[in-house]
Amino acid sequence: MRVAMYYSNSDVRIEEMPRPEIGPDELLVKVRACGICGSDVMEWYRKARAPLVLGHELAGDVVEAGRDVDRFRSGDRVAVTHHVPCNTCHHCLAGHHSVCHTLRTTSFHPGGFSEYLRVPAINVDRGTLPLPDSMSYHQGAFLEPLGCVYRGQRLAGFRPGMSALILGSGVTGLLFVKLLRALGAGTIATTDISGFKLEKAREFGADHAWPVTHDVPGGFRQVNGGKLPDLVVVCTGDPSAIATAFQAVGPGGTILFFASPGSGDGDRVTFPLARLWKDEVTMITSYAASPHDLGTAMELIRAGRVGVEDMITHRLPLERTGVGFQLAARAQESLKIIIEPHG
Repeated sequence: MRVAMYYSNSDVRIEEMPRPEIGPDELLVKVRACGICGSDVMEWYRKARAPLVLGHELAGDVVEAGRDVDRFRSGDRVAVTHHVPCNTCHHCLAGHHSVCHTLRTTSFHPGGFSEYLRVPAINVDRGTLPLPDSMSYHQGAFLEPLGCVYRGQRLAGFRPGMSALILGSGVTGLLFVKLLRALGAGTIATTDISGFKLEKAREFGADHAWPVTHDVPGGFRQVNGGKLPDLVVVCTGDPSAIATAFQAVGPGGTILFFASPGSGDGDRVTFPLARLWKDEVTMITSYAASPHDLGTAMELIRAGRVGVEDMITHRLPLERTGVGFQLAARAQESLKIIIEPHG
């Protein structure tokens, strides 16, 4: 079978690999759609482990089910997730599934940017969801990113009527806009360096979308009855956005650090502890998604509460995966890029 082998963001090669053979409790899935995630193009993180086949936002068809698999059979349409928790450890029982050791060590083989995929038993059990007939494969490819976003707002304690500021209007930032709007947010504002993405933010439900040079705290007060936001979501690792979050969050508010800070200076920040203490500001992080969050994301998409297909800017065949990586790495006039291994 053909795979898109990653060597760097500018070097993705179409190579041949044997089609995976499955065990009695595993699945073989024909990949129909796989999205390029922002984490896929974090070269500082990926390149050291190259060559490898990436891709974890996917949907496809079961073409073979092991003899001990009773939930799925050949022909079933499914969405498959790569990281799954044990559900029984201390962290899982406390609701922190995404720090479970099992979750951080599970995956599938070889990766979503391939024609076929072997789904291990544990992923079959708690990381494979039937794709409703009403949902497209492209919608199924958004299950994982929307699940991660849903978990983030859940941990941040979002409630209907709360105002929100989203720093960074890439795919995850825009998914936050769509989700918070669907869940009944009050004022929503976003920032970005890209005029294209700011326009998309307005299109997808943001009340205001500002360039990063804007007076964000002052601007938010002006459009929100003199009040700063209840929730600030940091969807970029840029240190300047992190500084803006500390300046912009309102008293009693929450800052959700959602994006990876990267490998450079972004992982070391200073913050105004006295002001955060006095104003009872909560800081929280969120990584990955639990099975519950993925199931909720599936229902939000199925029910039409969160539309996702209008976020797809490029649909590319497997042989053009390299083009997709370059588009995603440049992050200019692209949002979600979907690779279609079977056309």
